[in-house]
Parts: sequence; structure tokens; C-alpha cells
Amino acid sequence: MGERAASSTAILVCQGRATADGRYAVGRFTDHVARHLLDPDELTIVDDVRDGRVPASRSQRLSYELVRWTGVGMVPRTIAIDDAVRAHAAPQVVILGAGLDARAWRMPELDSATVFEVDHPASSRDKQRRLAGREPLAAHVVTVAVDLVTDPLGPALEAATFDPDVETTWIWEGVVPYLTAAQVGETVAQVAGLSAPGSQLLVAYQTRSWRSASGRWVMRVVLAAARQHNPMAREPWRSLWRPEAMRALLADHGLAVHSDHDLLELSTGLDLPTANPESLRTGRVAVATKQGETQSK
Repeated sequence: MGERAASSTAILVCQGRATADGRYAVGRFTDHVARHLLDPDELTIVDDVRDGRVPASRSQRLSYELVRWTGVGMVPRTIAIDDAVRAHAAPQVVILGAGLDARAWRMPELDSATVFEVDHPASSRDKQRRLAGREPLAAHVVTVAVDLVTDPLGPALEAATFDPDVETTWIWEGVVPYLTAAQVGETVAQVAGLSAPGSQLLVAYQTRSWRSASGRWVMRVVLAAARQHNPMAREPWRSLWRPEAMRALLADHGLAVHSDHDLLELSTGLDLPTANPESLRTGRVAVATKQGETQSK
């Protein structure tokens, strides 16, 4: 078996953010760095979406709509997480499955924080290539290259100078659906065990929807038949969560949920396209705070 490649869904998310920047929720949403993290061939469809150049063929239209609707979904999700990061103002920020996340390069509010970007080694290397030495706005950015499916989080973080006794904001965005339920539970346990009281976990996850599932199936079939690239082919969804199940899982590990909203709710007042509300209704963002005393290391 060959070495695992960098995440293709991370590229899709970055393309979505690049299409949305300056077009939707201006003044609330911004990601001016996203475009600079994409290779030239990845920017072609971004420019098509931004300019409204709809392809003629069905398979190409499907790829176009995938990027377009990814961009729409990124707006409420990003705003909700960014707002929570600003409100918490922790000295440590850990991004689990960092992908092409650009918060450390676009959020001046992180200018006194140390940001730990945790991701698979292949994705971490790919991001460093794309950054090409770009200077962050965060005080420090530490890359933590680790495969969370096979390796424990604690030793890798602590080797990177992470301090479990310091209040932390954990960002877990766009990762949960790609893990099994058992892997999600194990990650929550590790995060809770590394969190000082008052630490905050921001988790984006997906709920079950037959319309969403059937849409993804149709997309796979059409793209495969047309021999078009499917960014999710190697990264299928493995777990979907009801809000009450996610709340119970977090509570079992001392993480109290104090907000949990779907992206459709979070998009209120943002003047986003509404032709496909189901894609917003199935995505959610929960904010939880670590209770009690510091866990033993």
C-alpha cells in the first residue's frame, strides 16, 4: 500500500472559502488567504464560480455546484467558529485536522496565541508547500504531524510544547464525519484529558439526511461515469450524529455544550443563497466548555 496522500477534501473546503470571500456576508465572513493556498489548476473552478461561468456538461456542472455550495456552507460555519474563537481568547488554540485552515494567517485576534495545527503528515507537508513561507498573524504556529487514527494525540502535542494546564480553544472542523463513531469517541476522550478547566471545544459535525446521502451517491456515480475527479472518493463519511448523541458524548467527558445550531440557523441574516437549504440544515456547530478540575496527565 502506498503512502497516504494529502487530503483532497481540504482542497475542496479551501476552494469553497475562496469562492465565498468578498461575495457573501461581507463584513462577517472573510478568508483572503484561501486563494493563495490553491494551486493554479485548483483555482480554475474557483474563478468560474466567482464569475458565474456555468459549465455545459452535466459532470462539470456537478463539480461546479459542489464547489459553489461548499462555499455557501463555509460561510455560517466559519463565522460561528471564528466568533467563538474571538469570544474565548485562549492563549493556546489547537486545530484538529487543520487541512488548509488559514485562521493563524488571517485572524489578528490570534496575535498573542500559540496555534497548534494537528494533521496527518502528508497533509501537513502539503500545507507547508502551499504556504511558501507566508508569515502568520498568530504569535506562534506549531505544526504537529500525527495520524490521529493510529497515534495518540497527547504525546505529539506535549512534544510540541503544548501545556495541558493552560486554557485552550480546540477547533474540530470538518473532520468528524470522516471518522468512525469509535474514533470520534476516542478523540473526544483525548481532548478532554488534555483540557484545563474552562477550555473550549468547537466541533462541526453532520446529522443524518436521506436527501444529503442520496445526493452524495448521485454525485459519485455521475463523476465516476464521466471520469471526473471526486474530491470525496477517498474520504467517505463514516459517522453522522444526532445533536443529543453528540451532547451526551461530550458530557460523558466533562464537556458541557452551551450552544449547538445547524448551519441554516447560523445563516440567518447573512443573505446567503437558499436554493439548497438541506445542505445547510444537516451541518451543525457545537460549542462546549471543559468543566471540573484539571485532568491528570
